[in-house]
Amino acid sequence: MIEKIKQHYGYLFEDDLINEIANVAVYKEFEEDTIIIDVDSNMVSIPLIINGAIKILREDKEGDDLVLYYIEKGDTCAMTLSCCMGETKSKIKAIAETDVTLLMIPKNKMSEWLSKYKSWQEYILLSYHSRLNEFIEAVDSIAFLNMDERLYKYLKDKAMVVGNDVLNVTHLQVANDLHTSRVVISRLLKALEKQSKIELHRNQIKILAL
Repeated sequence: MIEKIKQHYGYLFEDDLINEIANVAVYKEFEEDTIIIDVDSNMVSIPLIINGAIKILREDKEGDDLVLYYIEKGDTCAMTLSCCMGETKSKIKAIAETDVTLLMIPKNKMSEWLSKYKSWQEYILLSYHSRLNEFIEAVDSIAFLNMDERLYKYLKDKAMVVGNDVLNVTHLQVANDLHTSRVVISRLLKALEKQSKIELHRNQIKILAL
C-alpha cells in the first residue's frame, strides 16, 4: 500500500503523512459507470484517486443529471470535502467515467491533517481552487456557449480525461450528460461531422482535433 501511495502522491506528501494514509485508508476499485457517491448519501470519507477518472454531476428535481467536471488520478473531490467539513449529505453524484481505483480517507483525518501537515493543507486548498475553476468553467459553458459549442467542448474534455480520441458513447448518453434531448444531440453531432471535427460510428465518436 505504501509503495502505491508513494508512486502517485509521493511528490505531494511527506513520508509521515504517506504512512498515516496507508494506516487508515480503505482501498477500493470501481468499474466504469458505477455510482461511487449518490445524492443525499452520508459522507464519511473522502476519495484520493489512484487511477482512472470520475465525473461529478448535479441532479435536478426531475432526477436528470448535468455533468459539472471530472476528477482524475491525483485528485480529490472538493464537493465531498465540503460535505465532510460541514457534516452534510452529498449534493452531487459521482460516477466512474473509467475503471477507477481510489483510497477512501476517514473524514475525521481530513481536519486533523490540515493542522498537522502543511502538504495536506496545500493539497486541499489547491483542490478547492482547481474544482472552483472547473465549476466556473461549467457555469460559463452553460451561460455563454451555444449548444453546439458546449457539445464539442464536452467531447474534447471527455476524450482528454479517458486518454482516447475515440469515445464509446451513445447519443443518448451524451444528451443525458448535457441535459438535453437525444434528437438535438444527434442533429448537432451530424453538423460537427460535416465540419470535419468528428467522425460518427455506431456507438462511437472519434474526435479529429484535440
